[in-house]
Amino acid sequence: MQALAVFPERRRVAVIEEDEPRTLGPRQVLLRTREVGVCGTDREIAAFAYGERPPGSDHLVLGHEAIAEVVDLGSEVRHFQRGQLVVPMVRRPCAAARCRPCRAGRQDFCVTEEFLERGIKGVDGFLAELFVEEEGNLIPVPPGLADVGVLIEPLTVIAKGMTKLRLFRERLPWEPMFEKALVLGAGAVGLLSAMCAVSNGYDTTVYSREPSDGERAAYVRGFGASYVSSVETPLGDVGRLGPFDLLVEAAGFSPLTIAGLGVLGPNGIAVLKGVPGLGPERAIDIDRLLRSVVLKNQVVFGTVNAGRSDYFDAMHLLEALVVRFPESVRHFITARHPLEAAPELLARSEGIKDVVRFDGGKTGGLAS
Repeated sequence: MQALAVFPERRRVAVIEEDEPRTLGPRQVLLRTREVGVCGTDREIAAFAYGERPPGSDHLVLGHEAIAEVVDLGSEVRHFQRGQLVVPMVRRPCAAARCRPCRAGRQDFCVTEEFLERGIKGVDGFLAELFVEEEGNLIPVPPGLADVGVLIEPLTVIAKGMTKLRLFRERLPWEPMFEKALVLGAGAVGLLSAMCAVSNGYDTTVYSREPSDGERAAYVRGFGASYVSSVETPLGDVGRLGPFDLLVEAAGFSPLTIAGLGVLGPNGIAVLKGVPGLGPERAIDIDRLLRSVVLKNQVVFGTVNAGRSDYFDAMHLLEALVVRFPESVRHFITARHPLEAAPELLARSEGIKDVVRFDGGKTGGLAS
């Protein structure tokens, strides 16, 4: 079968031939990949800046935003059937007995950093024609989401952030009204976050470097948010549109994050989703920043990866977005490409979400 792999030592990214899975454990499921989304993490790994291949292997099969179809079942699998659509979870728990999150099935809160992540850290991903997964790591997807189900995994980190957001909102003894949200960054996570904010009633502004008359700006306005270009307008001027009750950071650029916290209003909540690259130390006015956080009763938290419940929340969130913004959701996927085009996709980023689509040839069952 074919798969897309990165060879860190050889600094090579290529479509390769791999052996098909031959046996299934009793609780394992054989899956045929339908679609896999390409994201910034994949591009970082393909640029050899991140990622970790499986022990004993010279390569890592990429891909973690997947939707797949059940082909065969282990003898003890009870919750899935052949032909069913599923989304696989990405992170696997560490083995440390002291890691209570992993032992509780919430490896997204792992404290040892010894977790594994398919297609990212220590275990192959889903950019292959076939793969095997444990039943407990699969999320069933209704047929109605077949065409957009590849967006469930990117939505999980947003769903997780929304759960935390609701908890922090409960600290206020009143129900806030007419809230304003500022989203920093118009990449896939930023745009999905903005769409969810609009869906939840926020007066939402997206602030990013694309021009105000460009396609990305038009897309934002299409689902009811405002767009401001960072090239044309300083963030301080955007602050005049506030005060903002919610700040969503999805750009991964620390100076912008710090500036964004400066326009967060009293009792505001900042959700940090972008991961800045490590570079030279930067000077910031930490006294002014911390003074504002304390005196304005602000909350700042980060969120990454997702647990099983977040996948179900993301699926329900996607169903709601499809109903509310059908055209925006449909156009979120910029294009679908064959596997042989994937190396080129990893070298460039033009649309919102590029997807690799597999033809899905017929495959027989395996021995359990």
